Amino acid sequence: MAASATTTGIVLRSYTGTRYRFDPGALCLELLTTGGPGEFRRYEVLHEPADLAVWAERSRLTPTPDVEISEAELAEARLLRDALFRVVRARTADERAAPGDLDVLNAAAARPPLAPAIGPDGARAWAAPATGGQLLATVARDAVELLTGPFAHRVRMCSAERCHLMYVDTSRPGRRRWCSMETCGNRHKARALRARREEG
Repeated sequence: MAASATTTGIVLRSYTGTRYRFDPGALCLELLTTGGPGEFRRYEVLHEPADLAVWAERSRLTPTPDVEISEAELAEARLLRDALFRVVRARTADERAAPGDLDVLNAAAARPPLAPAIGPDGARAWAAPATGGQLLATVARDAVELLTGPFAHRVRMCSAERCHLMYVDTSRPGRRRWCSMETCGNRHKARALRARREEG
């Protein structure tokens, strides 16, 4: 599903082919745009280690970490993502997450994350060499912070019927309903307008 990213979100392509920007509000939720378990397997984009490196480049991690990713770490990334998908989805439905999924998430979070550093030019950098395991630990720790923090109750799924993207609502009023106003929000407004005209 992912196409590219900016500082304010990842550019995705909708089922109609429209490109739009999606900002889920957290690094861990950006990983969920790469595919998922069950029916969401058709959106899989993590086919080889380089794909995970590309995702890291498009994510909100700044600067982009230079990571060496093995086949085993790629498999771990898909396992973590699928477990995280189910944990977050349970949160949006106000349900308990499966213990096995929490075990996967907690095991990843317990590993050493990417280590920040100051580069020769004085700018922020990541200590090298960095591994895929460190990248996944960083994502998992972000998930723990989100799901146990002050915005845990604001983790939501897009209200559109055919959209399953999840995000954290960081807006002040806490009334965000759509993954993006460019797509699902605009389609809802267009349908509502047609319905009002038909009633009139």
